[in-house]
Amino acid sequence: MTGVLLVAALAALAALVVASPRLARTKAALLAALLVALSLWWLVDQLSGDGVDAATLYHLSSGIEGAGVADFSGPLAIAAVLVLLSLLLPAWLARYARRRPVPPRPPVVFPVFAATFLVAALASPLARDAWRLYQHSRPVDAAQVAAEYVVPDRPLRQRRNIVWIYAESLERTYFDETVFPGLVPNLRRLAGEALDFRDVASPPGTGWTIAGMVASLCGVPLTAARGDENSMGRMEQFLPGAHCLSDYLAQQGYALHFSGGADSAFAAKDRFLASHGFATVKDQAWFRQRGVAKKHFSSWGVHDDVLLDSVYEDFQRLSRAGTPFMLTALTMDTHHPAGHLPRSCSDVRYDSPHGDIGLLRAIACSDRLIGRLVERIRSSPWADDTLVVIASDHLAMPNDLSDVLAGMKRENLLLFLGSGHEPRQVATAGTTLDTGATLLQLLDPELGALGFGRSLLGDPALPGASVAARRDPERYPLYLGFARQLWTGSETRTLRVEDDRVVAGVQRIRPPVMLEYDQGWNIASIVLEDAPRQFAQRDPDNILAYVDRCTAFLDEPGKGEWCALVVDRNNALTLYSEAELQQGIQVDAPLQEAADARPRPRRALTVARQERPMQPGQYQLRMQARNLPSHSFWLEAVSDDGTVVRAREWVQVDPGRPGQQIRLPLWLDSRVDQLVIRAWLDYTEEMEVERVAVVPARSGRGRG
Repeated sequence: MTGVLLVAALAALAALVVASPRLARTKAALLAALLVALSLWWLVDQLSGDGVDAATLYHLSSGIEGAGVADFSGPLAIAAVLVLLSLLLPAWLARYARRRPVPPRPPVVFPVFAATFLVAALASPLARDAWRLYQHSRPVDAAQVAAEYVVPDRPLRQRRNIVWIYAESLERTYFDETVFPGLVPNLRRLAGEALDFRDVASPPGTGWTIAGMVASLCGVPLTAARGDENSMGRMEQFLPGAHCLSDYLAQQGYALHFSGGADSAFAAKDRFLASHGFATVKDQAWFRQRGVAKKHFSSWGVHDDVLLDSVYEDFQRLSRAGTPFMLTALTMDTHHPAGHLPRSCSDVRYDSPHGDIGLLRAIACSDRLIGRLVERIRSSPWADDTLVVIASDHLAMPNDLSDVLAGMKRENLLLFLGSGHEPRQVATAGTTLDTGATLLQLLDPELGALGFGRSLLGDPALPGASVAARRDPERYPLYLGFARQLWTGSETRTLRVEDDRVVAGVQRIRPPVMLEYDQGWNIASIVLEDAPRQFAQRDPDNILAYVDRCTAFLDEPGKGEWCALVVDRNNALTLYSEAELQQGIQVDAPLQEAADARPRPRRALTVARQERPMQPGQYQLRMQARNLPSHSFWLEAVSDDGTVVRAREWVQVDPGRPGQQIRLPLWLDSRVDQLVIRAWLDYTEEMEVERVAVVPARSGRGRG
């Protein structure tokens, strides 16, 4: 119904653009903006299968470097065409309206257009997704579920080795013989010899690879909170407040190893693994460095045959060492939309009534490779000491079988194989949040909870996130709210600077950073990108704390290198110096001053680079700017990573000299290979440089 309403509203908007030349360009611009937004939504939906969801926000903030973008060339091309049409059609309508002779009409057309535009926006999937994201990220009293968060603390009764295989998007739905006959014979056989858990769902915050890993290993959903707190390049630790299965096993003396074919930096898997006990991480770069031939790589990374052979070699080596271990592997060749086929599976064929679909061959290949690895482990001398876990990381995203899967009951794959566990099928409805807790109970019957996860072998009525996700969706956001606190901890009213990092609770963040505190003094958002603009423009109901170099706030030195500006909704504010930040400031302390207008912190804009080796000594930086900002500003030369300030000067702008040359004295106490020249400007200002040079200073000459 909403789809029909949206189409009708869009058609009415197009008609209203040409109905009157009055404000035709404005109407066309609004229509174009809506059409472009819908085109981009379509693209995101093709990638996520669920519109703009938590996974979308997470990947937007953590970046897509390392993704196999080539796999999505088709949707990207279609989206590009849709965006182009979204811009051209309204422009043509506006031009037609302005040139077409029409009799004068009352100025009611634009109000009708505005009302129709609102109807179209509300009927669009954009509104639905925005409401859903708000529901999942809205401020909540997470203390209501804090008592349900469990950290295992007793010594482990049985320290068995663990091999955990995450099968990319390989859900249990593919086991259905009536739809996919003979597709996964090896996994079906293993399911009959294992503890086979059925009806395992993926609730919000668990439906993509890194989120599925966090859910199963930590018992919490992965949040993409308000702001961009998951910009992992600037957050030093990944969920430092979480105590995961890997953390617990490391405390029990386990060695933790991870192997995956893709780039471990994608979606910040490397930071998660490093933050939670994994000592060894093998990824695409590791295999490339070992000289694996190019033919064994897809656009995502190394193929599963090479990966799983390496996993078995690690299994043998770790088993011989005698130290208990958890060896975790993440396959890749069944990734949506079409999968990939390694060389060792070139003979795989699968006759399907659904057609010749490459993804089905990739699934059949993965079945062969995973089955082979498990049999090698079970045939080894260390089989009795090893527990094997086979689990899908999440349900399949949009792929070449989406139309088929849409009519089926979807469920994740979860198998446990090991001596001493009678094979059976367990039909307790749960979620991937419960996987780690279930593993713990298999190792020690006295343990059965991890985070918000509860063992699927235990009482299904025990309170936890899975029960809320399935039976009480209104309560589930409380668990998401608690999970957001795990990025910083709950004691965040004190901010301090330590080793050029802002310490907020248990998190360390590379500034500039803006933190927003709600009325309960919880962090409502952490803004890392575009922080100066956000700080200057946001009209908060809460306290804002902005931490950056003092050059962002001051025209004269004197308060040190780092400063913090704290402001409330009434523009009462306090500027804290570096000395105060090193001791720690209380953001809930009374603010000391009132301002008529909120200060606008400057941001550091890179205007030039000097990419040549320079020996220690005295130099002068000479710069000719094409357009100077309207206000005086700080100019500085810094190291290529921005951490070491080599020189800094306050530049007085003379409006009568638009082409004035700027000179900056520079002393180098060590060799440098690259200098970055930055100007601290208001976020609305830009500066273009015509020429820049760093020359040795002449003896006896002062500053220019």
